[in-house]
Amino acid sequence: MSVKAQNLVWGVKRRQIVRDVSLNVSEGETIGLIGPNGSGKSSLLRLLAGLKSPHSGLVAINDRDIAKVPRRALAREIAFVHQNAATDTNVTVRDVVRLGRTPHRSALSGWTDADEVAVTTALERVDMTSLSRQAWQTLSGGERQRVHIARALAQDPKVMFLDEPTNHLDIHHQIEILRLVRDLDLTSVIALHDLNLAAMFCDRIMILEGGALRACGTPQTVLTEDLIRDVFRTDSEVKHDNGALHIRFRPNSSL
Repeated sequence: MSVKAQNLVWGVKRRQIVRDVSLNVSEGETIGLIGPNGSGKSSLLRLLAGLKSPHSGLVAINDRDIAKVPRRALAREIAFVHQNAATDTNVTVRDVVRLGRTPHRSALSGWTDADEVAVTTALERVDMTSLSRQAWQTLSGGERQRVHIARALAQDPKVMFLDEPTNHLDIHHQIEILRLVRDLDLTSVIALHDLNLAAMFCDRIMILEGGALRACGTPQTVLTEDLIRDVFRTDSEVKHDNGALHIRFRPNSSL
């Protein structure tokens, strides 16, 4: 499914956090959303997913205004993965993933074979089947993120929004999670901090600055030394090697 936004504006009281943002994500694309802290990445993601309502502008999924789509129906098409979702409840991995089936079930409906297949398939896709009966509290950070993605997959969505899914993870788990998301047959928009990871795993990158869309394009076209200096206030060396892009930051050159 495609995702389109037209002239999105949102803020708190008199402070505008998202400023006139328009974008177009094609079906099957993996889009990286990057920008400094406070640039509006998380707020924009929530607007795109329908978790917040814009003050003006609209969001369309497959050319349908999501404001006119019932919430349960929207939840069957869109999944949102929070950066630090947690629970103190004593539940198993499978219990957490089962929550993803909520949009497909009425209050009085029983658990169906289709629900069971969806949960099992989701666990398989994130390689967590062997830990399905393990207690949530015993999981590592990377394992928990995989479970969050499995819960989202159990919704059987066509579009997935992820808010800094690699936050606080070691580099091995960061790469593992992003490779997993990229290889899914979904349209994905991912808020990220690490510019090298965004370049490695995203088809296109959208850069936010002060709530506005500063640049949008392939990593090779938007991640330039000049833009990194202007937006992130640090000097860097950008190298292109056989189609791959590598950014080396200069630690003592912060502007």
